[in-house]
Amino acid sequence: MSAQQFIARTMMRLPAGILRSISKGAVLSVDGREIDPGVGFLTAQAGKGPGVHTLPVAEGRAATRAGFAMMNAPRSKDVGVTDLSIPGPGGSLRARHYWPINGNTNDALMVYFHMGGCVIGDMDTCDHFCSLIAAETGAGVISVDYRMAPEDVFPAAAEDAIAAFKWVRDNAAQFSGSADRVAVGGDSAGGHLATIVAQEMKRRGETGPYLQVLIYPWVDMTDDAGSMQSCGDCVPLNTETMRWFESLYMPEGGDKTAPMASPGLVEDLSGLPKALVYTAGFDPLRDQGEAYARRLEEAGVQVTFREYGDLPHGFTAMSGVSKRAKDVNLEVVSDIGAAL
Repeated sequence: MSAQQFIARTMMRLPAGILRSISKGAVLSVDGREIDPGVGFLTAQAGKGPGVHTLPVAEGRAATRAGFAMMNAPRSKDVGVTDLSIPGPGGSLRARHYWPINGNTNDALMVYFHMGGCVIGDMDTCDHFCSLIAAETGAGVISVDYRMAPEDVFPAAAEDAIAAFKWVRDNAAQFSGSADRVAVGGDSAGGHLATIVAQEMKRRGETGPYLQVLIYPWVDMTDDAGSMQSCGDCVPLNTETMRWFESLYMPEGGDKTAPMASPGLVEDLSGLPKALVYTAGFDPLRDQGEAYARRLEEAGVQVTFREYGDLPHGFTAMSGVSKRAKDVNLEVVSDIGAAL
């Protein structure tokens, strides 16, 4: 544990009233929801720094990497890990294979995409969470580092995600997996990409994912209402940062309603794989994630939906400092294990 994590954990053990009193200036309540006091303190401290959207891209990436490294838990000791390369449309994609070493194994695989608005983030952002999935469910996990903007704009990330899923599906035996038991998942922009993969495989008439795990997914670039407004000043994700992501990833004049830009706007959702959908209460993406889950249900898709109303965006990478985030991540992983 780093010194920063020790200090954060120690502070977050203070009584809730004290934590709220020293978290002035942070968004502690929104839309009838109250943030977990410890996480509220954490986001209040994070909110004192410059927003990622105010920084040059390289600095924003470095700041995000440092911030989540401080909040995240270490990789599970119950997994083995190998780095690998996956062929993509723009060249080789870096990837990371996690597999359980505790004897709890099965033939399921999950292709996972990290958060970051298709601009920031990397495989380290979701390192703990991917290792937790493998350790607790027995499935192998392939985390994929896709191309990002502004170097590579829409639809580069989506094309990489599709290519990565197809490659893992077609080479499942290499990872002791079964081609018809390959799931897809991701958080935020990763959920965006997982959603696109599920839809695109259906559209092409190909074998698609067995399961889709969408954690606070970004599914509608046109969204400008509800939580996109009420959670506009939340931390670590606010509406200005979302607009910054969009401006870098979607070229000027691009169609934000296209299926690979806003998969939440696709009309026919029937025939998609069963879905686990999770949202956070203090998150501009909250309402669009729930709306997509409800539309999947209406289309006849088997859906498990949970909103963690007392947590913010990014909770998959907060287990190192927040017991509440740690407990929630274990619940999500338990759902995954039951669905595989």
